Amino acid sequence: MKRRTKAVIGTALTASLLTGGTALAEGRGWWPGSKEVRVMLPEGQSNPAIATGVVTGGEVALYQSSGLGPTALNPSAPAGSPELYTDPALTQGATGVTVTEAQALVVLRNIKTNLAAAGLTLADVITMKCYLMKPPGSDTADYAGWNRAYRQYFANIDLTSKEVVPVPMGTSAPKAPLVANKARPARATMEVASLAVRGWLVEVEVTAAYKKR
Repeated sequence: MKRRTKAVIGTALTASLLTGGTALAEGRGWWPGSKEVRVMLPEGQSNPAIATGVVTGGEVALYQSSGLGPTALNPSAPAGSPELYTDPALTQGATGVTVTEAQALVVLRNIKTNLAAAGLTLADVITMKCYLMKPPGSDTADYAGWNRAYRQYFANIDLTSKEVVPVPMGTSAPKAPLVANKARPARATMEVASLAVRGWLVEVEVTAAYKKR
């Protein structure tokens, strides 16, 4: 390859890196310290739901969960139905809670338990992937219900005031979340055609970072 061609390619690559992550390119540069976890958040927002990205240093110990779904905790529901995989105790007193939302509340609580077994908490989560199926009779997955459940466990402390932000459950008035947590993972949510267990509408996997030692 000729030197001029190499130079052109190098310039193009540099430009793509800079335009793809302006915040990372500023200040200290995008390369993290060996034990650093750096979360990139949208500018000008005091309570964003998710991070735009996260970077970890080479010596950061990470934990990767499997995809976790809801537990069958509603014995009054028919076998194999989405309602079976909800916990009425979690939504007691709330109105307008969707089945996706109710399942997601169980899933996120299961993730909390899973992390605790590994010596971690929800505050240590840095990335998340959520897979949703559309509820029976619906045209699309219930993203709104998922997002309400998510705020019960994540991204519910204002980054400016440091105060806990009330969140709604279903159509009920907002109140204190189930878990106060300022963590905002880099997150992706997608609709899928099927999940491993009949009746599941939600499956979530997370990556969490151990604190510095």
